[in-house]
Formats: sequence, structure tokens, C-alpha cells
Amino acid sequence: MALTGRTALLAALGSLPVGILAPSWTGMLAVNAPLSLAILCDYALAAPVRTLRFTRTGDTTVRLGDVAKVQLTVTNGSRRRLRAQLRDAWPPSSRPAGAEPSASRHTLTIPAGERSRVTTVLHPTRRGDRKAERVTVRSFGPLGLAARQGHHHVPWTVRVLPPFTSRKHLPSKLARLRELDGRTSVLTRGEGTEFDSLREYVAGDDTRNIDWRATARQSALAVRTWRPERDRHILIVLDTGRTSAGRVGDVPRLDAAMDATLLLTALATRAGDRVNLLAYDRRVRARVQGRTASGDALASVINAMASLEPELVETDARGLSTEALTNAPRGSLIVLLTTLEAAPIEEGLLPVLPQLTQRHTVLLAAVSDPRIKEMAASRGTVDAVYEAAAGAQAEAERRRTAEALQRRGVVVVDATPDRLAPALADAYLALKTAGRL
Repeated sequence: MALTGRTALLAALGSLPVGILAPSWTGMLAVNAPLSLAILCDYALAAPVRTLRFTRTGDTTVRLGDVAKVQLTVTNGSRRRLRAQLRDAWPPSSRPAGAEPSASRHTLTIPAGERSRVTTVLHPTRRGDRKAERVTVRSFGPLGLAARQGHHHVPWTVRVLPPFTSRKHLPSKLARLRELDGRTSVLTRGEGTEFDSLREYVAGDDTRNIDWRATARQSALAVRTWRPERDRHILIVLDTGRTSAGRVGDVPRLDAAMDATLLLTALATRAGDRVNLLAYDRRVRARVQGRTASGDALASVINAMASLEPELVETDARGLSTEALTNAPRGSLIVLLTTLEAAPIEEGLLPVLPQLTQRHTVLLAAVSDPRIKEMAASRGTVDAVYEAAAGAQAEAERRRTAEALQRRGVVVVDATPDRLAPALADAYLALKTAGRL
């Protein structure tokens, strides 16, 4: 039983004159006995909570930063009118810090045998699965003096997906891809690209593209046109080890890597390539394979990355290399989204790198911290000079690590979180143009 504020107020108002005019046990009993009887009657007349039935409908997925709406239908199967307050509990990360508690609380009045629907609005602040905890109902009697209270478990899960903020860069990258593919007036050719078609020679064409056999069969010069090779295999490897937990500004490195993964997946699948995903630290955290359709591949990658979180362990580079070689056919493009810190690269990746570069084209993308460049440019005070020295040393170390990778045949992309996704897409298009895919 739960007593309301109205009950406390009536008890105080009744006790006040008794205490002033006739302070005695008889007077107190004269006031509290009728009130207690009214409370018991009110409790007995309140609609039961145990017999209520609940069903859920609504959103099951939402992008981080967007709003999800989940409907809860309450059916009153008793013979009494339900007057209730309902709390639909979700994890704290389902709403921003400081959100009003009333967002999950609802007031209901449901006649006997009828139903009502309430909507809970979620605004998640973290990726992953958000599960409904329980529904607590407080059913009041007609006098509003006492209430029955109970809770029900009504399961529902909302999966919070990565936001894909780099989608704005996709139209410009697709326009560049159409140029490479020969679907616009600009025709480009890279070494080792696939033959597309023949057309008549025009002034300015490269004479090396003239097809002399086709020319012999007709009265005009014919030249070959080329398009980037299709149906190439791309394996994107997300490093989910301790270095991915570092924050650059307000964004974890892993989240920036995920955004770059989404843009590359959308672009590569539109180009006709096959994209697989592998998330790894000391074991496989997520894997996507065998998706060929553009929409299916992107949706699968988004869904697989939704629940990924950085693991505070050192990445096993040898195990990562083994998994990559197992999942990627020979001649694939392996995109490693990891760190450019000297220690993890020199002690972990460099010893196993020849196994990857011998069979595949390797592209390493890393998130750089713009704060380091700001520190390197600091001047004016003693503290600023020390910051500048530390920033310059960090930049030099990062450059040396990148050069060591490039000497071993690795393409390196080093960019800030907001530039990583378009820079990675440009590197992919450059490899496509050069015929290295």
C-alpha cells in the first residue's frame, strides 16, 4: 500500500483541532479511525495492478543523436476504473543528462475492460542496445488516499546505431567515382584497369589507346576506353584495443573510425566492390562477410558496429594479421583503422606487416589530434614553449612512424576526426585511379 499526500494532509488537519481543543487519545482515535477506514476502503476500490496487461510497439533502431518513440499499450482487464501513474523505466543513457524525469512518467485513466496507449520518447546518448527495464504502476482509489503499487517486465530493445555524420561527403565522392567509371564526359585511365568499350578517336586522345585491329575493320580510328576494376575485395579492420578508447575532443577514436568505415563502405559498394568488416583486439568483436548488395552491406556494417565498445587491452597484432589473411582473398585491399603511435606500430604491426603487404594492398588510417598541432604552434610564455616542444616532438614521432609504414608499401592516411572519412575515401579513389585495386 502507498499513501498519498492527500492522506497526510487530512491527518494533519484532523489532528490540529484535537490537539488544540481536546488533546487526548480519544480525540486522536475519533479523527484517525474514520480516516483509516476511508484509506482501507479506498485501497480496496483501487483497480488491481497484477491483472494489467502490457504490449509494446514502436522503433527498434535509431541513429545516435536522433529520437526514438516506443508505445506502451495498457489494457485494464478488471471491473474497476484504473486511475494510475505509470513509470516506464529505461537505462540512464537513453536520455541526455539533466533530462526531465517526467519524460518516462505518465498519468492514466482507463475504464474497465478498455485500453490506453502512452508514448515514451528516448534520446540515446550512447551506441548499443538499450533495453526497457520495468514498468511500475501506482493505482489510486477513487478518494485518492491510498494506492496499490506493482511492476511488470515488458521487454523491448532499441538498438542505437552509429550516426554516419560523413554522409554529407558521399555525393561529391560518388561524382568522382562516376568520372573514373566513364559515366561522364571526363574519361580517365589507370594502369591495369578493365577494358570498357571502343569509341571513335577524337583530337587529344592518347595514341597508346588506339585499337589497331578495330581500326582495320572500319574506316575510322578506334580507341579503347577504360573503367576501374569492379568486384574487388575490401576488408576493413577496426582496431578495438586500448588505443581506440582515447578521445580526440569529444569523440572517441573508435567512433571516428566507424564514421570513416561507413563512408568507405557506401562508396565502395556503389563502385561494385565487395566490402567485409572485421573488428578485433584480442578476439573477433564483430564480423560482416558475404554481403554483395550495396544496401545490405551498409546496413550489415552499421548493425555490426552498433554495440562495439573499446576494450582496454593491448591489440594482438599477430592475431589480427592472421584473421585478416583468413578473411581476405589474395589481392584484396586491407584497410586498417588503428593508431599511428610509435610503440604499438613498432612492437605490434611492423613485425607482421610483410605477411599482409606480400599478398594484399594495405591502407592504414589513423585519427590525429588537432590539439597537438595547436601545441606545436604555441608561443609567448614559458608554458607555451614547453607545449610547443612537446607538440613538435609528437608530430615528428608520428611522421617517422608513417614513413616507416610507407617504406614497407603501406598507404597512410592521417587526419583529424572530421577529416578522416573524406580523406580515407579519397585514398580509396586514388588507388582505384592508379589501378592498384
